[in-house]
Amino acid sequence: MTLKDKHVLVTGGTGSLGRTVVNRMLSGEVGLPRRITVFSRDEAKQHQMRVDFCNLANSTDEVIYRNGQDLLRFVIGNVRDYESLSRAVQGVDVVINASALKQVPTCELFPDEAVKTNIQGAQNLVRAVREFGHSVEHVVGISTDKACKPINVMGMTKAIMERILINGNIECERTKFNVVRYGNVVASRGSVVPLFLQQIEHGGPVTITTKDMTRFLLSLDRAVDTVFAALEDGRRGETFVPLVESARIVDVAKALIEGRDIDVIVTGIRPGEKIHEIMVSDEERYRTIKRGDYYVIQPMLEPLSPIQVDVPMASEYSSAQVTLDQDGIKRMLAPIFGTKAMVRMAA
Repeated sequence: MTLKDKHVLVTGGTGSLGRTVVNRMLSGEVGLPRRITVFSRDEAKQHQMRVDFCNLANSTDEVIYRNGQDLLRFVIGNVRDYESLSRAVQGVDVVINASALKQVPTCELFPDEAVKTNIQGAQNLVRAVREFGHSVEHVVGISTDKACKPINVMGMTKAIMERILINGNIECERTKFNVVRYGNVVASRGSVVPLFLQQIEHGGPVTITTKDMTRFLLSLDRAVDTVFAALEDGRRGETFVPLVESARIVDVAKALIEGRDIDVIVTGIRPGEKIHEIMVSDEERYRTIKRGDYYVIQPMLEPLSPIQVDVPMASEYSSAQVTLDQDGIKRMLAPIFGTKAMVRMAA
């Protein structure tokens, strides 16, 4: 699908992924939308994003008064609030649902809040599209590797979010719903690499939870590529999973330290934390196909007419299948953070 002349709604649009999605759409690489609506509950982040994207040196009233006249529009709302969401979907062609509570420890401490955003928010979105989003052609929901064989609240709520959105294909026959599932976005807010760089900048120690832990690693742009792939090639109910690298977290720490006299301390596994992440489970591999640079998981629901998988994947897709050593980690991170920045922080 080209986004040329489309009205795109990005829920959670002020987050790390949302900002990158908006920036990439504004570049016109997938066709320049006629309008992009950033929908989120944080007025401070919206105001800063508005200032940043308007390339203004100072924030002025003009930034607010012009809202709605330009391609980029900002709306205060919350996916938990059906009324604000139902207003936001009206006249929209494409929805990218990036709203989430995504920090594992936070979701463990406040599971009811995770349910309200990740599950009830998805329910509200499907209902809003069914009742008010008559123009909505395509919805893409942002999920996580933690939704695959989940052991924590964040993963459990995201797993249910996936099922709710995929079922939306049956509830809203005129609208296509897809999901994208990916691992640790290394430059996103709250991710491990910026934390390590900050710890190194202050002389350490660098903290890891266990030396055995592995994670999938990808850039924000690779995450957005996955969203765009689902928009372009997704069939009803499919889940897109990017083929990305994985590494031991202790090797990530050592790659950033680069032999300097900085200690690495093992603090123990946090509540809800996995040793290894999985993006395609052993059960899902029997309904998974490879399409370009992605694994595409077919829906289980018979009304969605999934593609027949003749040859299943050989094994589940797990971060335990480590693909990056320390040198490979350095090569991967340098384009994201900049070689000079990494060296400066690790000095």
